[in-house]
Amino acid sequence: MAFAPLDPVLHNQLRLAIVSLLVSVEGADFNFLLEKTGATRGNLSVQITKLKEAGYVNVKKTFTDNYPNTQCSLSAKGLKAFETYVGALKGYLGA
Repeated sequence: MAFAPLDPVLHNQLRLAIVSLLVSVEGADFNFLLEKTGATRGNLSVQITKLKEAGYVNVKKTFTDNYPNTQCSLSAKGLKAFETYVGALKGYLGA
């Protein structure tokens, strides 16, 4: 039996956590993701950028009361990648 390859973008604990959170919400700001993941600001920022570069996450940067506000949402490509990743994991667990 051959195992399906796991997406290297999602096969990272923090990136998988970010995408998992975004699956269930329309969008989330940086502070929400920071609180839920327990990551450092720098690491979260780097991982969001990697997800954005892969086309998995849409990022919108604005200002709210003179403070930067980063909003993230899951793209259609990101949702498909997540579903494929979960399906592949199920294959590993069912083997």
